[in-house]
Amino acid sequence: MTPVVGGGRKSGEPGEEALKRELTFRLLRRIVLYIPSLPVTDLVSSCLHTSSRVIGQHSKDCIECCLWQTASQRPSSFFLTALQRPVMGDMSDLDRQIDQLRRCELIKENEVKALCAKAREILVEESNVQRVDSPVTVCGDIHGQFYDLKELFRVGGDVPETNYLFMGDFVDRGFYSVETFLLLLALKVRYPDRITLIRGNHESRQITQVYGFYDECLRKYGSVTVWRYCTEIFDYLSLSAIIDGKIFCVHGGLSPSIQTLDQIRTIDRKQEVPHDGPMCDLLWSDPEDTTGWGVSPRGAGYLFGSDVVAQFNAANDIDMICRAHQLVMEGYKWHFNETVLTVWSAPNYCYRCGNVAAILELDEHLQKEFIIFEAAPQETRGIPSKKPVADYFL
Repeated sequence: MTPVVGGGRKSGEPGEEALKRELTFRLLRRIVLYIPSLPVTDLVSSCLHTSSRVIGQHSKDCIECCLWQTASQRPSSFFLTALQRPVMGDMSDLDRQIDQLRRCELIKENEVKALCAKAREILVEESNVQRVDSPVTVCGDIHGQFYDLKELFRVGGDVPETNYLFMGDFVDRGFYSVETFLLLLALKVRYPDRITLIRGNHESRQITQVYGFYDECLRKYGSVTVWRYCTEIFDYLSLSAIIDGKIFCVHGGLSPSIQTLDQIRTIDRKQEVPHDGPMCDLLWSDPEDTTGWGVSPRGAGYLFGSDVVAQFNAANDIDMICRAHQLVMEGYKWHFNETVLTVWSAPNYCYRCGNVAAILELDEHLQKEFIIFEAAPQETRGIPSKKPVADYFL
C-alpha cells in the first residue's frame, strides 16, 4: 500500500475521514519527532494504538508508513536501531577498559563518564519490553559479587560467545558493585546485541544510598560523581524483556495496573523508580500462593497469585514469566505449575547465606537447562578495601 504522506486525501475518500487522518498524522508526527524519552518502536506502537480509536484501518496503515518515514528525520542520537549502533571509532580503549575491569581494577572517572555517555546512546533506543532472540542465557541478581560474576561467566560462557540477559540488581550489598556494574555496562557498549540489561529495584538512587553502592563510589573515587553517572544510566535500562515472544522477563513481577505488554511499552521509564504505580510494581512484586493480589511485606509492589499469572500469560500469548528478586537457596524455583520461574545468580549471598546460584540456558527451541554453580573459590578473590557495614546485609 502506497502511503499518503502527510495524510492527504485520496480521490473519492470521505472528507471527514481524510481530515481526521491528516490532523492525527500532524499530531503524531510532532510526538515522534520531539519526544526523545521513548524509543521509536514504542512511540510508533503507542501512537497507532491511540489513533485507532478515531480513524479507520486504511488511515492507520497510511499513518504507520508515514510515521516510520518521520522517525528517520529524528535527531541522529535518538534514531539508532539495532543495526545502526553508535560509531565509536577505535575500540582499543574500550577493550582495554574491559580487560582492566575483568581484573577488578577501576577505570578512571573520565572514562566512566565517556562509557556512560556511549551506553546511554544505546539504551535510549531499547524498548521497555526489549526483544531478545534465543539462544540466550538468563541471569538473576548479582549484587556486586564481582568474583561470583566471573564464576558465572566461567560456567556459562563469556560475552560475546554467549548471549546474556541479566534481570537487574547489579549493585548493592556486595563488595564490588562499581566494578560489577561497569564491567556489564562496558560489555553492553562493546557487544550491544549480545547482552541485555534490565532494571532491578536496586537500580535506584534512593536504594543505593542505603545499601552500599553510594558509599562504595565515594570510597573508591573520592566523590559521588561516578555514582551520579551510573544512576543516570539506571534510568535508561529497559523495564523488561521478551524472549522469542514467549518468555516475559522482569526483575520483580506483575502489577494490577498492567494487563498487557503494550501498557508496559507506554511507560516513561526515564526517571527514578517511583514509590508506587506500574513501574514500581514491575521491579518490586513477588509471586505468592494466594488468589488475586496481596499486600507486599516489602512495602512496595504487590504479591500476586496463580490466577493473575494465568490471565496475564493468556492475554499476552506467552508461555511463562521469568524473574529474579528473591533469594532461592537452590538457585532457581518454579511457581504455579511452571508458569513463573525465579532465577537467583548470587551464590553465598552476602558472603554468608550458603546458597548456590543458577543461570537458565535457553536454546533456539526454548528448551531449558539450568546451570548450578557455587561461589568462586576463596583463592581467586581479591581482598576488599573495606567491609560494608552490617546494615547492608539485612
